[in-house]
Amino acid sequence: MNPDFHYYATYCAAQLTGYTHEESIAIARSDQFVDLCSITFLGKMDAPLSAATTQLQLELMEAPTDIIGLQNITRIWSSFHFLPYDLYAEPKKRCSKRYKNKFRLICKPNGALVRETVMLAKGKSMEAVGIAMHVLADTWAHQNFAGTPSLVINNTNYYFYELFEENGGWREKKIAFRHSASTPDDLENSLYTASIYVNSEKSIMNLGHGRAGHLPDYSFVRYKYLPAWGDYEEVVKDNPSDYMHAFCQMIEAMRYLRGDKEDFVCNRYDWQRIAPYEARIKGIICKRQLDSSADWKALGEELSGQEIPPFDISVFQSGYSAAKKEKDNTVLGRFIIAALAQKSMVTNRIYQSGNKLAGYSVDYRKRFFWVDKAYKMLINSRGGDAK
Repeated sequence: MNPDFHYYATYCAAQLTGYTHEESIAIARSDQFVDLCSITFLGKMDAPLSAATTQLQLELMEAPTDIIGLQNITRIWSSFHFLPYDLYAEPKKRCSKRYKNKFRLICKPNGALVRETVMLAKGKSMEAVGIAMHVLADTWAHQNFAGTPSLVINNTNYYFYELFEENGGWREKKIAFRHSASTPDDLENSLYTASIYVNSEKSIMNLGHGRAGHLPDYSFVRYKYLPAWGDYEEVVKDNPSDYMHAFCQMIEAMRYLRGDKEDFVCNRYDWQRIAPYEARIKGIICKRQLDSSADWKALGEELSGQEIPPFDISVFQSGYSAAKKEKDNTVLGRFIIAALAQKSMVTNRIYQSGNKLAGYSVDYRKRFFWVDKAYKMLINSRGGDAK
């Protein structure tokens, strides 16, 4: 997903949930920051590098693809952008354990880890809520791809068609991909940028939805394609429907986090809260444009009656470096604690399933001598229950 949804749409969802303007800004700000909190940023702030929630293009290009390097990549992308749906899933056909482990990291909405992600943010900071909303929303946009480099899972082929609703049916238009990251996608001609085909299982070009370009991140697009993991059987992706479900599920999740609901249950969506604005929201989601920030911003400001400031990364820089014992109470400090908790939970669940692709995970309560400074912060903040 792009900043239009992660920042402005999340603000709208928080407003419809009942959060104040200030709380909604804090949630939306942290949701968007998940896509920006890199090792490079944390290094400049002298903050724990293990709290990184993304990797910049240059970082990925320089990242080693040995076992340790691949595990680090998988920990970040599976925890925050491609949350696994079923860590015990069985492929339709017989396969190797290596393939099965990668297959089990495929992202889809409404998996058990979505519920754990939301519940993990209960009673925590607004920054924790924002991270949970980012992870939840991405399960809808990024479904059918895995957060680990893999040609046999994430590759696509020439069969890629955009679908247009027309005269009560569907018109198909073949999608063309190019490899110029600096060139905007051409919506009129269905010309999109995607990663370069590399015949290597470990290449970062085969990470996530790189082979499908930005198509999963556009709310308006519908398309069909042949994913490698599905034995190249056709899959139809309906982003407008998925983004509507993501929006309504965020409201459902935040109502639980605010205490309006006793539990968060997957496959439930708060259609009632959006009913007065449903046509407006659908219009924004379906509008064919590269960036819908202005439309979401206008809706959010109507909901709150207050101006939504542009996303400002300096908020995460303010006060952190200067603080000594109070770092945990800064915006970045609270974000770091929540990010470490999320990464720790997902990594532990992957490891418990017998899958080593995200590395080893230990019970830090029993093996405290292994814990670095960053995870000591996490343990202290959670009363010793980190894993």
